[in-house]
This record gives sequence, C-alpha cells and structure tokens, in this order.
Amino acid sequence: MRKKIGKYIAAIVLCVFIGYNSVYFKSLSKYKEESAGKTFDAVAYAKTYLNKELLPSIGKYPNVDTLLMQLISNPKEAFKAHSHALSIGNIRFFMVKGTGEITSVKDHEVILKTSDNKNLRIATEFVFGNALRDASGEIKVEDFTNSMDLNNVSAEVNKLVRKEVLPSFKGKVKVGDKVAFAGAFEINQEYINLKDIEIIPVKLTIQ
Repeated sequence: MRKKIGKYIAAIVLCVFIGYNSVYFKSLSKYKEESAGKTFDAVAYAKTYLNKELLPSIGKYPNVDTLLMQLISNPKEAFKAHSHALSIGNIRFFMVKGTGEITSVKDHEVILKTSDNKNLRIATEFVFGNALRDASGEIKVEDFTNSMDLNNVSAEVNKLVRKEVLPSFKGKVKVGDKVAFAGAFEINQEYINLKDIEIIPVKLTIQ
C-alpha cells in the first residue's frame, strides 16, 4: 500500500515538474518571437540619453566644491543623496557641475582649479568606463535584456563625448581660461580619495 502511495506521489511531482517547465519554455519561446527582428540600437539610445537626459539635467547636478566638502564632512549622506551605480560594490558614480581656471593643458587631460582651490583632472582623450552611463541614475539594469546592450550604451555615450564635446574644446583651451564644466566621476566609498579626481565631461564651455 505504501509503495502504491509513494508511486502516486512521485507521479504527481513528475507531472508538476513537467508542467512547470512546459510553461517556462512556452514563455521563453513567446519572448523570442516577440523579440525576433528587433535589434537594440545602442547609438540611438546613447544619443537620446545624452541629449534628453544628461545635458538637460545639468542644472540639477550638485556643485563639485559643495559635494567634495560633503564627502569630507558627511560621506555617508553624500553617497546616499548623490551617487549611483548599477552593480553592487564600493565603486559609486557622481554627476557634478562647476567652474574653474585651467592651470595645465596636457595631451590627454586638462587640470582645473575650482573656486575652492580644488584641483581636478578633466579627461580630454581617454574617455572610457561607465561613469556617464551610471552616474545619473536614469538607466536601470532591468531595462535591458542582456549585458552586451548595457555595455554598448557606455561605449556609445563615451564615443559621442569624444566626437562632439571634446574636439572644439581641445582646439581652443589654454592655461588661464575660465571653464564651466559638467560631468561624472567615480569614488570608492570604502577608500575615499579626493586628491585625484578625474571628471569625464559631458559639457565643457570656455567662458
């Protein structure tokens, strides 16, 4: 009797297992059918993100001097209020704006001294990484079906900056110029180092 009951229970479990997986594969198949013929356009997405999200929001970004002071006096609150990241870990990203005077012009960067006498490096050649993608908090992992599309957004946004933001600036900037800037930088919240901050710019204006 017990053997019959055991076989009956096993049969029920097997049916439930098969039924569950049938539903799963059906959903996956439906998803593939709906996605068939559709290719993610990272270039178009990056242009929209840059022109409709990052640039129009510059006025909302914290002033870099104010943020740096907050990172010294109350780092926990600064990270909570202003930083973003798409992955779990200590690396966090900030969007900032500010003004300052150019003190050095190099092949790959300029050095800018802010009104609070903070020295910042602004990248003008090697614009890579996820800072501009992640710092705004507008892009979510769940908006993408795979990590490749997400990574391509970073690559295309960085490419737009190298192509559209930097050339005119690099061709004119010189030591002594007053510059308004907006951009992103990263900080390790476990080991905060404010002595060597590199800004990945989204906008640079010689005043």
